[in-house]
Amino acid sequence: MIKLANLIIAVMFAAAVSAQPQSQNNSSTSNLQQKAEQELAQGHRASARSYYVMAYEDYAKKGDIKSSVDCGVKATALYYKDNAYKEAFELLRNVDQSIRSQRISGSAKAALHYQTSKERMNMYLRMRKNASTQEQLNIMASHAQASNDEAVKNDLLYNKAIYYYTYGQNEKGNAVFKEMAAKLTAQKEYDKVEEVYKTLIANGRRSNSANMVAQSYGSYVAWKDSVYALKAADAQAALKKQIADNEAAISEKDSSLTARMAIIVGLCILAGALAVALVGCIFVLLRYILLSRNQKKTIKTISDNNAQKANFISNISAQMAPALSKLDARQPEVKAMEDFLAHIQTMSELESDTEKTVELTDIHVQPFCEGLMEQIRNKVKSGVTLNVNAPKMTASFNEEYLSHILSHLLSNAAEYTPESGTIWLEYKKRGAHSHQFLVANTGVNIPEEEREEVFKPFRTIQDLTKGDGLGLPICKQMAILMNGNLDIDPQFAKGTRFVLDLHN
Repeated sequence: MIKLANLIIAVMFAAAVSAQPQSQNNSSTSNLQQKAEQELAQGHRASARSYYVMAYEDYAKKGDIKSSVDCGVKATALYYKDNAYKEAFELLRNVDQSIRSQRISGSAKAALHYQTSKERMNMYLRMRKNASTQEQLNIMASHAQASNDEAVKNDLLYNKAIYYYTYGQNEKGNAVFKEMAAKLTAQKEYDKVEEVYKTLIANGRRSNSANMVAQSYGSYVAWKDSVYALKAADAQAALKKQIADNEAAISEKDSSLTARMAIIVGLCILAGALAVALVGCIFVLLRYILLSRNQKKTIKTISDNNAQKANFISNISAQMAPALSKLDARQPEVKAMEDFLAHIQTMSELESDTEKTVELTDIHVQPFCEGLMEQIRNKVKSGVTLNVNAPKMTASFNEEYLSHILSHLLSNAAEYTPESGTIWLEYKKRGAHSHQFLVANTGVNIPEEEREEVFKPFRTIQDLTKGDGLGLPICKQMAILMNGNLDIDPQFAKGTRFVLDLHN
C-alpha cells in the first residue's frame, strides 16, 4: 500500500502535441523533449528532468501550452521521485501561472489545471497526507466539471478509486470504480472498460499492492461475466430488430402487391404490363427460395463431410493399430507413433461429438486437486515447490475430461519448470454455475504470438518422438464440450498460467 503512489506516475495524461515541422524553433524544442525521453530511458533521472524543464519553458514561449504543461508535469514527477518536493511544488506553481496567462477557452484551461492538480494529489498521496490529498481531489473535481471533457471526468473517477484503495476504503473504491466501468459499459465501450481493468491490475502489481490487485481482479472477473450477457442481449436485440424490419418490409411489399392486383382488376388496359411484372416478382421469389434451399443443402453437406472425415481418420487409426502392435514398442519411434494414433483417435471422437451431452459427477475438489498434483511429484526437477489451493467443497464436473485436462497441464508444467521453481494448481468458484481452475508455473513465458497457435492441431511438422502437438488442442476441445474454455492468462508475468473456465 505504501508503494501505491508509484503507480500514479504510470497513469499521467499523454497530452503532448506533435511539433510543427514548418518552424526551426519548434524542431529544436522537440529535440529537447526527445533528449529528455532518451535520458529517462537510460535511467538518468536528473538530466532527463533538466531537459523536461527546458522543453517546458520553450514550449511555453512558442505558445504550445499543451506540450508545455505535459513536459512540466513530467519534470515534476521526476522531482518528487527524488524527494525534491519543494522544487516540484514550485514548478507546478509556475505551470499554473503559464496556463492562466494563455488566451484559450475556459474549458481548455480547466483541463490543463486538472493535470497540475492531479500531480499535487500524487505528491500528497506519496507523502501520506490524507487531508491534502482529499483537498486536491476536490479541486480536480471542479476542474473536471469545467473542462466538459468526458476523458478528464473518467480520469477523475479513476484517481478517486486510487485514493480510496490507498487509504484502505475498499468499498468506496469499488463503488467509484464500478461507476466508471458502468459509465463506459452503458456507452457500449466494452474494450475501453476491459483496458481500464487491465491497467489497474497491472499498476497494482507494479506497486506490489496485493489489496488493489485482488479488488481489481475480482471486479474485472465479475464485470466480464456480466458483459457476456450484455453482448448477447445486444446481439439478440439487433437480430429482433432485423427480423422486425424484414417483416415490415415483407408486409409493405404484400400491401404493394395487393394494391397492384386491385389496379389490375380495375384497369384492364394495364393488365398485360402488370402481369409481366408479377411474373418477374414471382420468378425472383422462387429463385430466392431455391437459393435458400441450396444453402441449407451446402451447410448439411459440409457438416456430413466433417463427420465422415472424423470417422475416416478414426478408421485409419484403428486399422494401423494392429500393425504397430507387432513392432517393438520399446523403440521411441514406435511408441511415439502409437501415442500419435491414440491422440488422433481421441481428437476425431471429440470433433464428431460436438453435440454430445457430457455426464457430470460430484467431485470433492480439494482431494481431487491434491491427487492430481501428487501424480507429478516424481516428474519435477530438483527443488520445485508444488502448491495446491482448493477449498473443501463439492462441485459437479465430468471427471474424465477434467482429469485429462489438468493432468496434461500439470505434466507440461513439470517438464518446463526449472529447478527451485514453483507449480500451482488453484480452484476458484466464480458464480453459482461458474468454476475456474488455474495451472501456473514459473519459468519462460509462452510468446504472445504463439498463445493462440498452441491450441491448433497439426500446426507444425516435427519429430513425433518430441511430441505431436495434439495435447493442448485435445484439452481445448474437451473444455468446449464441458461448456467451457481453456486459454492462457496474458496478465501472468512470472511464467505461464493456463485458465480453465467451466459452466454448468
